[in-house]
Amino acid sequence: MTENTRFEEGMRRLFWPITAPLKFIQEHFKAVLLVVVLLFIFLPVGEDEMTRNNLQHILFKGPIVDTTETVTQLNEAAENENVKGVLLEIDSPGGAVAPSIEVAYAVKRLREKKPVVVYASGVMASGGYYAAIWGNQIIANPGSIVGSIGVIMQGADFSGIMDKIGIKSQVVAAGRYKQIGTPEREWTPEERKELTKVIQGTYDLFVGDVAQARGLDPRKHALYADAHIFTAEQAKQVGLVDSIGVMHDAKTAIISLSGVEQPVWNEPDFFEEFFHTLAGEGALLLHTYFPAITLK
Repeated sequence: MTENTRFEEGMRRLFWPITAPLKFIQEHFKAVLLVVVLLFIFLPVGEDEMTRNNLQHILFKGPIVDTTETVTQLNEAAENENVKGVLLEIDSPGGAVAPSIEVAYAVKRLREKKPVVVYASGVMASGGYYAAIWGNQIIANPGSIVGSIGVIMQGADFSGIMDKIGIKSQVVAAGRYKQIGTPEREWTPEERKELTKVIQGTYDLFVGDVAQARGLDPRKHALYADAHIFTAEQAKQVGLVDSIGVMHDAKTAIISLSGVEQPVWNEPDFFEEFFHTLAGEGALLLHTYFPAITLK
């Protein structure tokens, strides 16, 4: 046995406690995964984990595209008799119109049954703010950004690069505005007018709901809407939030409103939050290249 061979053999023995388990996992990955899942399901839990929560903390984070999960959580909290109050934490720059409204109206339904405190932990803008309007109280972190009540539709014009590459589109369409918003050419004045009609209608809906929920005058929307961006203090001055505070203050507020004496929280799951953020970033990338009406 050569010196190099002896050295390699010695190193293999030295690191065997590490390499052997790794090799086993690689060769039997599915079996290991199954065992982990079964352990997760059947291992006994402590008394703290079995305690039913009486307060619900729901996290609404990232660009708004699909809000099915958040709406489901809000609806389940509304029907859960053990839950006496909900803290909805929002950190979102906005996004698609309809999903934002879905969350807003889910909060409205929830409020009819139990108190809801909304906490702006970072950015609560546009559709993110729309989602918040029906909370019993809206509390904003001192460093948060609030507002941007406005609507936008944007899309790329690829006609220049298509000409350079030598690509031409072929379209068969029925209906004067069927190609509206196409990225293949510059939009015509008539198409822009048609889009403006939709954008303005959506903006009026947004302002109307904000005014109703927050007790503001819709005729003075230029003060609190018009896509103005506010600091937390500025948002409070124009009536978009009720108070300024941190997470501790938001939790104290919902404890007080719900009347629970011994609060037990159901905190957001780490993996749930991670995958929610990952999905949101992917959706944002898609919306960067494809036109859509969004609340920004």
